[in-house]
Amino acid sequence: MLSPVSRPAVFTKAECERIVAVAEETAFADAGLVRGQRVETVRRARIAWLDEAGSADWVFRRIMNTVADVNRNHFDFELTEFAERMQVASYDGEARGHFDWHADVGDGQLAARRKLTIVVQLSDPADYTGGVLQTNGDGHVADALPARGSALIFPSFVLHRVTPVTAGARYSLTTWVHGPAFR
Repeated sequence: MLSPVSRPAVFTKAECERIVAVAEETAFADAGLVRGQRVETVRRARIAWLDEAGSADWVFRRIMNTVADVNRNHFDFELTEFAERMQVASYDGEARGHFDWHADVGDGQLAARRKLTIVVQLSDPADYTGGVLQTNGDGHVADALPARGSALIFPSFVLHRVTPVTAGARYSLTTWVHGPAFR
C-alpha cells in the first residue's frame, strides 16, 4: 500500500504547543529549497530544527514509534535511520506562507535516501485559513486530516504541498526516515 496513512492524536494539544515553544527557543529562519535556494513562488515559510536529544527527545521517540507501527502495518519499507533533524515549519497568513507541489526525495546526500515522510499538524485548524496539506500520489489530490496532533505518513516520493495560508499561522512538524535506495 503506497497511499498516505493518517494517524489521529499522535500528540495532544498541550504537546503540540510545547513542540512549537521548543522550536521558538531554537529560532525560526527563512526556509529554502535544495541546497539553500530561496524561491518564494515555490516556498514561503520559516523553519526551526529540533534535535532528537535534549528538550525534543520525547518528540523524537513518539515519531519513531509512530513510524515503526505505520511502516510495519502499511509500507514495509527497509528503513535504517532518521538521518536528519526534525523540522518545525511556520506558514504565516500575512506572508501567504505555502509550499508548492514537491517530493521530498532529491539529489542531496540525505534527500536521496528519504523513504518516508511524516507531517504532524501542530496548529488548531481554527487558528488559520488555507494552509491545507495535500498529497497527490495517484493523480488524485487528497487533503490531510487537519486535526491538531494528527500525523500523515507517506512515501517521500509522493507529491505534496501546503496551500497558501491566508489568515493566521499554521505550524507543522516534518521528519524523514531514511534507508537504502528504492529498487
